[in-house]
Amino acid sequence: MKAVGVTLIVAGILMMVFRQVGFTQEKKIVDAGPIQISRKEDKTISWPVYAGGLAVVAGVVVLMVGRKKM
Repeated sequence: MKAVGVTLIVAGILMMVFRQVGFTQEKKIVDAGPIQISRKEDKTISWPVYAGGLAVVAGVVVLMVGRKKM
């Protein structure tokens, strides 16, 4: 329980600091024997700031529930 709570808190803080993640994806267009044509696409995944806040709150709640059971 403690590990899940700490993980949620750390992930939530990182989500509030880094509001989006960008990466490059390579797609094959044509693969005909020795001829290969591919294309690189830039992708971005973004989330609202309050999602990170909710993750932090959920982590704190998980930690508190875990302490009450002990």
